[in-house]
Amino acid sequence: MTSPARTPPYFTIDPDQARDALADTTTTHDFHNIAQACARGRDDLVGRGLQMDGSRQLRRFSTWEITRYLIPVAQGHFRRVLKQNPDLPQGMSETESGAKWFTLDEVLRLRAHFAAEGSKAKNYLPYRPEGLPAKMVAVANFKGGVGKTSTAAHLAMSAALDGYRVLVIDLDSQGSMTSIFGGQVADEWQTVFPLIARHYAQHLRSDNQRRIDRGDPPIPVDETLTEALGVRAPDLIQNTHWPNIDLIGAQLDLYWAEFQVPVWRMQARGWKLWDALSDTLAADGVLDSYDVIFIDTPPALGYLTINGLTASDILLVPLGASFLEFDSTGRFFDMLHTTFKSIEDGENIAARALGREELSFEWDAVRAVITRYDGAQQAELGALMQTYLGETLSPHRQGFTALIGQAGEQVRGIYEADYRDFNRETYARGRETFDETYAAFKALLIGAWARDAEAAGQAAK
Repeated sequence: MTSPARTPPYFTIDPDQARDALADTTTTHDFHNIAQACARGRDDLVGRGLQMDGSRQLRRFSTWEITRYLIPVAQGHFRRVLKQNPDLPQGMSETESGAKWFTLDEVLRLRAHFAAEGSKAKNYLPYRPEGLPAKMVAVANFKGGVGKTSTAAHLAMSAALDGYRVLVIDLDSQGSMTSIFGGQVADEWQTVFPLIARHYAQHLRSDNQRRIDRGDPPIPVDETLTEALGVRAPDLIQNTHWPNIDLIGAQLDLYWAEFQVPVWRMQARGWKLWDALSDTLAADGVLDSYDVIFIDTPPALGYLTINGLTASDILLVPLGASFLEFDSTGRFFDMLHTTFKSIEDGENIAARALGREELSFEWDAVRAVITRYDGAQQAELGALMQTYLGETLSPHRQGFTALIGQAGEQVRGIYEADYRDFNRETYARGRETFDETYAAFKALLIGAWARDAEAAGQAAK
């Protein structure tokens, strides 16, 4: 007898419980605490001897997948609703009596119908409070090979399948995320570079006016900056083969920004370069056009990564369950602490002198996520990392399966794989670890939104 299918964990997240489960917001000082926890764990590990160890098209989705993973209804009821509403998408079948398959666009239309006409006791649409901006999520670590891009891509796909409008921003000049989503980027002018240049140019114009008022010569606004002043974020956003995932891509020339930004900073010390990405996205209305924005950062703590981190509300740090990756991640948090504390200290000297509000970076949540986990080999190490990092380390470990390996080799996501290439149960087991990863992330997302909504409601009283 076949046991009933388990409801996916992301269908049952309660906003109030998610809000209550969130700790206080994370500050710059907390990075220091996390780095110290990693250092203690690293020393413990040493003592235990554990230190060495082109154009694309999204596939269709079957009735079985839709009713199990995407829309919480029974297959029989789903079929009855389609029969009673011939104006709804009816799907297509490869044989006369075969299963019906639907595009994701059609799934989104069907989900909207069930939300309007279905049981009010079910959440057909994902939680999204009105009047609040998109949440921005940075996925970062300065060690390569930890599953950073894969984690960001799968979370973006999970959120899209869940019904959210998603934007993916690739800040890594290697362009792996851009490749996953089939992006075409000719040069740096189709990346975030002109947004950062525009932010600097706008600061330079204001600063030059102050120079002129003082009788000092202005700094020339060169051709690059003049051109950047005419670029808006929507000009850079391209559609992908996912109907509700858009992309700002990257390519090798984007790395030039790491050399140009410090030159601009030397010319205008008052330029808040760390706000360039967040300010331009907000000014161009991007935060109102999407629900979730995922930022894939380079494997280095450079100026692009700093922009991605300061723009983000949630920071995810993937790492493997190995001594070297645990050690490296501890150093990463130490660098985050040093970098952001240096910015805060430098800005707040002037803020205190002028009686202005002091700068304090904070994030709704910061979580480290173990990727490529092998429970048979890494259980002790994973448990020890959990002991030292506590709630900073997500209790869910993202396992590695053959399905994950095959998807990676084909430069596509798990959710783009057709389960008929395996079988239903193999597919279900293969995607389960990513469903759990998304559920853990979605709880952070919903909790942060619920906390914001509560604060907005109290402020309105």
